[in-house]
Amino acid sequence: MTKRRIPTWAYVVVALAVIGGAYFVWSRHENKITQTTNAGASAQAAPVPVTVATVTTADFPVYLTSLGTVQGFNTVTVRTRVDGQIDQIAFKEGQIVKDGDLIAQIDPRPFQAALDQANAKKAQDEASLANAKLDLQRSKNLGDFATKQTVDTQTSTVAQLTAQIAADQAAIANAQIQLDYASIRAPISGVTGIRQVDVGNIVNAATQTGIVTIAQIEPITVIFTAPEQDLPAIADALKQHDTKVTALTTDGARVLSQGTLALMNNQVDTTSGTIRLKAVFDNKDHALWPGLSVATRLLVKTVTNAAVMPEDAVQHGNDGLYVFVVGGGSKAELRKVTVGPSTDGKVLVQSGVKPGEQVVVSGQYRVQPGSPLAINVASSGQAVPRAD
Repeated sequence: MTKRRIPTWAYVVVALAVIGGAYFVWSRHENKITQTTNAGASAQAAPVPVTVATVTTADFPVYLTSLGTVQGFNTVTVRTRVDGQIDQIAFKEGQIVKDGDLIAQIDPRPFQAALDQANAKKAQDEASLANAKLDLQRSKNLGDFATKQTVDTQTSTVAQLTAQIAADQAAIANAQIQLDYASIRAPISGVTGIRQVDVGNIVNAATQTGIVTIAQIEPITVIFTAPEQDLPAIADALKQHDTKVTALTTDGARVLSQGTLALMNNQVDTTSGTIRLKAVFDNKDHALWPGLSVATRLLVKTVTNAAVMPEDAVQHGNDGLYVFVVGGGSKAELRKVTVGPSTDGKVLVQSGVKPGEQVVVSGQYRVQPGSPLAINVASSGQAVPRAD
């Protein structure tokens, strides 16, 4: 058999195809490398969008915050002081009552009868005294015809009846007091709670259960605590007049009332290391109610001409606190800072930045030292939405 030969031009075509395919693959690889390099360079050079705020100088109030409980300025459980049957309940539950208002009425008839009896006894003894005085006067008028014993006896009788009338007067006063006690009145002004007895019940003075509890809410107090290490600052604040205390909802979102610090307890609780404080509030709008839990904010001092910046600017690192400052060429500069207390989103600067410098308050998670920055300026303490 004769072997067929492959034409030379076929080898040339195959060789050209292989070379072309290799060049195509190499070109695509080079393009990818170039694109990746250009994209990395562009990303590295792109400014990071951030929001900045200026460090300012202001008078900075320093507060001590805590949790407290509202208590009535005075709280009284109204009880009966005499025994008897309840004829009338003269208040409504939750009603505001004034000192001296009628709360309940006990059947007064037994007490009125005792008073009438005491008055009658006094009248009887007064008549006997008048007769004894007449007998004494007659004995004295007889002169030598009346024995000394008779005169002495009549004198003693007059003295006894005079003393008896004094005792009768005391019995009348006691009976009048018992009659007055039958009308149970509010000992203080305040708001009534839930009624404990109903009309028709028999009550007695020995029973511990009261008729109702009255809590004075104008003014009202808040009891709260502070750490013992803050005692010197609180003591200094008390030396000033009208040390302000603010009562807020427990989440701190709403101010309920403004008051003043009344006193600091006379001893520190050794088990908790805290000291109890008492603040007084006018509470004209009844925003505070006995038993309510509140957050408290005690103004201990005001630092004048202090460096202040937004609290959002402060970041936590392995080496402590730091902020990003807008440096030359709008590039980020990392600064370690020392800060003091914070209030309402502002923090007191002790070291690290100066008034007039700009600090990053939003977008720090993408910022590195030396990063170029695309700056938005916060207005009135509010962050401006940054561009994506």
